[in-house]
Amino acid sequence: MHALAWWGWALGLGTAASRTTNPLLLALLIAVAGYVVATHRTDAPWARSYAAFVKLGLVVLGVRLGFAVVLGSPIPGTHTLLTLPEVPLPAWAQGIRLGGRVTAEGFLFALYDGLRLATLLICVGAANALANPARLLKSLPGALYEAGVAVVVAMTFAPHLVADVQRLRAARRLRGRPDRGVRGLLHVGLPVLEGALERSVALAAAMDARGYGRTAEVPARVRRTTAALTLGGLLGVCAGTYGVLTAEGGGYGLPVLLAGLAAALAGLRLGGRRSPRTRYRPDTWGARAWLVAGSGVAVAALLIVSAAYDPAALHPTVVPLTSPDLPLLPAAAILLGLLPAFAVPAPTAAPSEEDTS
Repeated sequence: MHALAWWGWALGLGTAASRTTNPLLLALLIAVAGYVVATHRTDAPWARSYAAFVKLGLVVLGVRLGFAVVLGSPIPGTHTLLTLPEVPLPAWAQGIRLGGRVTAEGFLFALYDGLRLATLLICVGAANALANPARLLKSLPGALYEAGVAVVVAMTFAPHLVADVQRLRAARRLRGRPDRGVRGLLHVGLPVLEGALERSVALAAAMDARGYGRTAEVPARVRRTTAALTLGGLLGVCAGTYGVLTAEGGGYGLPVLLAGLAAALAGLRLGGRRSPRTRYRPDTWGARAWLVAGSGVAVAALLIVSAAYDPAALHPTVVPLTSPDLPLLPAAAILLGLLPAFAVPAPTAAPSEEDTS
């Protein structure tokens, strides 16, 4: 499966999460992302990042609730949960309070808002757990070739640095020398830096021998057109993303976002002419990749349409205090995100040494 397809699917779920504060729909999005990750995650190191993103989402939710309890909420309420001692603040801090009355309405508003951000983080974690980062960087256009190579080199050399630090600290402990503190850091850091410089020089020589950094001649008007398309496209993506993520920009957000993406992709396509290169065993974008990415885009589009036609179902009110309902059409749209779990074959486990012997 193409790595960009998983990212398209996950970003579609994240966009859908940004359009609602209904906790039932957000819980359904988390369940959909978790099920797909559980069925298609491999044993690779990057696949373990999903649990870290889930924990980060819980931390964000706890911080949001903590702020609502300590600093109060702008939502008025009549159902008091508890009353904290209030700290008097000077006149210039008007509008801010520390402590005081904590209402159920304000607490639920903070819970819905924090759960939306936690769902966004979990969707990003699903993409990190399913998409191979090396294959994702291989799929970058030619204009971003240098940046992709730099990230690949950093990802390749980082484990070597960690292994060098552990090896040197173990050697110092065996010799009875300190491996902690400032003195230990200096005696460990210098050999690690020396080894990193040696690897860097060897890598630079190997890259130079293979022709890295050579560029083709491109006319000046093509360079100017590339810069205008890329810069304008990125500005359009920023403005469109802001419109999609906010309720006020529901009318212009998606068209501006699509126009910005088209301009940026055209600029990257033209910029790739400076870096003529070939890919070894390139990943193919087949029918399954279209299905995976399309399912995420469909979930986002249907939630955006539902938010425009029935905003009350996607944003349950907390004043007056009522329990949220599960709208059937948005819930059915979210279930489209399960399509990759059935359309894409599950990854097979790598054979062990006993099986190959």
